[in-house]
Amino acid sequence: MNPVQTAMRDAFGKALLALAPEHAEMVVLDADVSSSTRTAAFGKQYPDRFFNVGVAEANMVDIAAGMATCGLRPVVSTFAIFLAAKAADQIQNIVCYNNLPVVLAGNYAGLSDSYDGASHQSISDVAVLRAMPNLTVVVPADGVEAAQALRAALVRHGPTYIRLCRNPTPQLFDGRTPLEIGRIRKLRDGGDLTIAVCGVPTFMAIEAAERLAKRGIAVDLLEVSTVKPLDAEALATSARKTGKVLSVEEHTVCGGLGGAVAETLGKIAPAAMRMIGIDDRFGESGEYLPLLEKYGISSARIEAEAMTLLQGGRA
Repeated sequence: MNPVQTAMRDAFGKALLALAPEHAEMVVLDADVSSSTRTAAFGKQYPDRFFNVGVAEANMVDIAAGMATCGLRPVVSTFAIFLAAKAADQIQNIVCYNNLPVVLAGNYAGLSDSYDGASHQSISDVAVLRAMPNLTVVVPADGVEAAQALRAALVRHGPTYIRLCRNPTPQLFDGRTPLEIGRIRKLRDGGDLTIAVCGVPTFMAIEAAERLAKRGIAVDLLEVSTVKPLDAEALATSARKTGKVLSVEEHTVCGGLGGAVAETLGKIAPAAMRMIGIDDRFGESGEYLPLLEKYGISSARIEAEAMTLLQGGRA
């Protein structure tokens, strides 16, 4: 595992600065949390292209939509919980309904807003937002992919949601083929079991697959950076080969990656399946990695669930 760790929010903030000269039409809006989301550096360097709207997330999305109709490329940045909850109506009825090219950057996602607890931990944002027509949902696995997701989103025709983690996590894809929206990245090839993972737990899935290999189990490891639209062909090809699929995500098991995988496979390639994620419950305050482990998101849990699935267990 690469010992280098980078926070997605830091990588995203740097990417805004790096891409600004290429995209003169890009503007950034933040809801008074720019020091946390790392958009402050952009605001300092490009004050005429930065708008702090205050604690008014719904208004911020409406403003961004208006800017998009004028040819600008707005990047809306705040905590994921506030985008998916407080601004859901505006995202759906203004941005998505009109298919506007607004980038929605949801920071502090999952359990990564560790010490603020349930009110700030966004564990249902993927479920809420992937249900909205026209909205593409991207869940990067590291800082490298977070920056690449922004670059790709800025040239798309419709709206894009990018889910970002607060804390430093292992850098996995430096020097690798760049993230491509709508495409699954295969990390290992195997015929015994498919593991489909998105976001921070990707490094855990890599560790689990390595341990399973030592037990003679070959994993088809798929990193699903785009939860919507899902790369159905790549997923189905793997599921038909292995017949067993384990989904892993830092999100509720209700309607996230696991739901998307199950919906797709149920139509075109039924397979035995189990899901790892947060059960139907709220988060709580605590240190990030211990919280993940408490909620069953760890390499050890992935290995254990894989073994259960291989032995015939079902969720």
